[in-house]
Amino acid sequence: MKIAIPTANGQVAMHFGHCEQFAIVEVDELEGKVTGTEMLTPPPHEPGLLPRWLHEQGAHVILAGGMGQRAQSLFVQNEIKVVVGVSDGTPEQIVADYLAGNLTGGDNLCSH
Repeated sequence: MKIAIPTANGQVAMHFGHCEQFAIVEVDELEGKVTGTEMLTPPPHEPGLLPRWLHEQGAHVILAGGMGQRAQSLFVQNEIKVVVGVSDGTPEQIVADYLAGNLTGGDNLCSH
């Protein structure tokens, strides 16, 4: 399974569309541990582009601070589970919390 996390300065970015890079974290679902992380620079932000691009990268889940409702719908259409409300942390910390069942999301930290 691959988990996408928008980042800025090595931490989760509060809005996925304005991130510097995406951490694509590969995990072994059976063992519940990280097997690798790749940092990718996204293409320029255009409406609807990032969900398709992350689907092409093999992402199954996106963990983000926030995103608009349209973007969430586009991720679902691209078969990517959305968890918003992630407030801070490095990609490795966030994924570890998610895999342990300690990250369920919270309030959408995006105002649109």
